[in-house]
Amino acid sequence: MSQHPARILAISALAALAGLSLTAPVAHAAPADPVQQRLDALVDESAFPGALAAVRGRDGRTRTYTAGVADLKTKAKMPENGRVRIASNTKMFTAVVALQLAGEGKLDLDAPIEKYLPKVVRGKGVDGRKITTRQLLRHTSGLRDYDDLLVGDFTSMLERHVEPRDLVDAALAHRDSPAKGWSYSNTNYVLAGLIIQKVSGRPIGEEITRRVIKPLELRDTYWPGVGERVMRGPHPKGYLTLKPGDPYRDVTTMDPSMAWAAGALVATPKDLNTFMSALVGGKLLKPAQFKEMTTTVAAPQFDTVGGARYGLGIATFKLSCGGFAWSHGGTAPGYATGNGVTRDGRAATVAVTALPTGLPAVKNLEAALDTALCA
Repeated sequence: MSQHPARILAISALAALAGLSLTAPVAHAAPADPVQQRLDALVDESAFPGALAAVRGRDGRTRTYTAGVADLKTKAKMPENGRVRIASNTKMFTAVVALQLAGEGKLDLDAPIEKYLPKVVRGKGVDGRKITTRQLLRHTSGLRDYDDLLVGDFTSMLERHVEPRDLVDAALAHRDSPAKGWSYSNTNYVLAGLIIQKVSGRPIGEEITRRVIKPLELRDTYWPGVGERVMRGPHPKGYLTLKPGDPYRDVTTMDPSMAWAAGALVATPKDLNTFMSALVGGKLLKPAQFKEMTTTVAAPQFDTVGGARYGLGIATFKLSCGGFAWSHGGTAPGYATGNGVTRDGRAATVAVTALPTGLPAVKNLEAALDTALCA
């Protein structure tokens, strides 16, 4: 499952019911480093089992950080730059592919999605003849989030394989009226993935790999295969607790099909920094498409900092040192990731190995990202 930062608390509550290659040398952080102190606080104060981060400075050097342990049972050391499920950060990759296809004249962002998915979107108050791909990518389609229905069966969903159309059908079966204005919905990106497949004639994971992962040489980023539940390569275990104080459950092994084009990717903090640096550096999109991606609308409640705006698969993150970073963030069972990149070359990704279970933990995660980008 894939969520943006504003919905971390909601997911925790619902769970209770159920590129530029970074070739510069890596310098490891000293204990007094402010970023290290923030990561230590994530473990000591917010009770995350582990935390890891990668920070790229204006000089191109990358520092890696870890705190806590990779395995609560064995107390294994946290791997530096370990792989995690990056969840909704996948939306940036999906949006990039859609915008590349638009730049190639193969996808019209403003055409009704009915053109690409005939009779797929039909529900109470929603009609694919009145919704565009641009609205999907910007979360202004009015479509409800399938998570609202399926998360009630949270535990079993970690084991089940579901098809994208099942997710769409669940959203369309929602009894409430359509959402108004800007409203975050994973359904939008599942539909965007289906449109990409229809236009390209290839699976969405293959298109993301061919168009983004391979050109940027993101060696630690991959799209899980069908039915692939075990994470590849060095990674910390991911944990879930139903409420603060309860024991953690190991949920590292899971079927990511419930997230699909909205959040299935696995990556490392360094790879995510590379991707975002390449994106703002003009390595993935033509200027016209990047301008479309970064044309934003108000996105109320997208973060706890306030003032966030959302473009096409990318958002703003307000910085304490002034200005903002381009960001997204994501949460999946077992992992939460915050990330950002600035126009002047700073990039940072901070990941923890459990979902936050309260507002203080959410704010601590956001503060760690802010410190990484501002310190």
